[in-house]
Amino acid sequence: MIRKLILAMVAIVVILAGLGVYFVYFSSQPTMADQAMRLPVDPVPLVVETAAGERNFTIEIADDQSERSRGLMFREAMADDHGMLFVFPETQPVGFWMRNTPMPLDLIFIGQDGRVRDILPGEPFSEALIAPSEPVRFVLELKQGTAEKAGIKDGDFMRHPAVNEAPSPGSPG
Repeated sequence: MIRKLILAMVAIVVILAGLGVYFVYFSSQPTMADQAMRLPVDPVPLVVETAAGERNFTIEIADDQSERSRGLMFREAMADDHGMLFVFPETQPVGFWMRNTPMPLDLIFIGQDGRVRDILPGEPFSEALIAPSEPVRFVLELKQGTAEKAGIKDGDFMRHPAVNEAPSPGSPG
């Protein structure tokens, strides 16, 4: 009887130890929510017409609520000529924050017509609201300082199928 009791206790200890190792291992692993989202790179470059000439960027397109909510969170590095274009279903007031975003960013706010309306900085891990003074349809996020280096200014024009082919208010599409 004592032998069975001892074997049962040993089995319980082994099971508990295994569960403890399992819990410690999996609780230390990053969850999907803690990992950077990587969207496919669009095959067509986004072109910005600046006073100094055209600037091309490879972009990922965040065009649904889930993608726009995650954006560049947890992304630690990005090429200088790469960005993420946020496409909203209509022109609207927008606001961003940098919680869980370790990279400093330029947020370029773009109207329905493809014109830059505002360029604002995003500081890593900040929960401060980043919002333009008017409603916009698109937001392009680039590494901080890229807009200035590329000569991007308010009023510059962006060309990309996601911008040029976005339905206008009142259009059927």
